[in-house]
Amino acid sequence: MALPHVEPSLVLPLGALRRVHHIALNVKDMGASRQFYGKILGLQELTGEAIPKTLRSLVEQGKVANFITPDGTVLDLFWEPDLTPPDPNPQQQFTRANHLAFDIDPQQFEQALSVLAHHEIPIDHGPVTRPTGRGIYFYDPDGFLVEIRCDLS
Repeated sequence: MALPHVEPSLVLPLGALRRVHHIALNVKDMGASRQFYGKILGLQELTGEAIPKTLRSLVEQGKVANFITPDGTVLDLFWEPDLTPPDPNPQQQFTRANHLAFDIDPQQFEQALSVLAHHEIPIDHGPVTRPTGRGIYFYDPDGFLVEIRCDLS
C-alpha cells in the first residue's frame, strides 16, 4: 500500500528528530523500581545537580526518580501508587510507559509545531517552556503520549 504524497514542507525532514531524549515510565512501587533499575540493572541514578531543575522538587517528594543509560538516554520513573496491576497473563501486552520524548534542533521546533497542527495531531498540552527547554506533548494514533522537545536556543 503506497502512502499518499505529502508536501515536504508539511513533514519533518528525515533526521530532524535527533535521538530519544528520555523515556518516562509509570511505576507503582518506587522503591522496588529504583532497586531494579539502579541496583539490578546497574543504571546510574541522577542525584544533586544532575537532576533536571524542573524535576528536583518531585524527586525530593519521592514522586520521581531519574536514571541515565550508558548512551545518555534518561529514564524517568513516575510514582503512581494507584496504578492498576498488569494482566495476570504474562502474554497479554500492556504498557507502563508514560511518554516517549524526541529531541529536535531548536531551529526546527516551530516547524514541528506547524507539522503537528497541519496534520491535526491531537495535542495533550504545550508548547511549554521550562528551564530545560521547550516541548509539546501529543498523541500517536493509538493514544500513546509523545513529546518533541528542544534545548533553549
